[in-house]
Amino acid sequence: MNEFKKDVLVGTLFVAGILNFLSGLFVISTVLFAATSMFSNISLDTQASR
Repeated sequence: MNEFKKDVLVGTLFVAGILNFLSGLFVISTVLFAATSMFSNISLDTQASR
């Protein structure tokens, strides 16, 4: 996955998490925020290792 695809994935998960939080789906929004954090940290770790 290149950086653009990771940025799109993280942004999409973040927006979906906010929408689910506002609609009352707290469990799903928690999972989406966790996935966003995981993918965001993975992209930072790959940059640091280069």
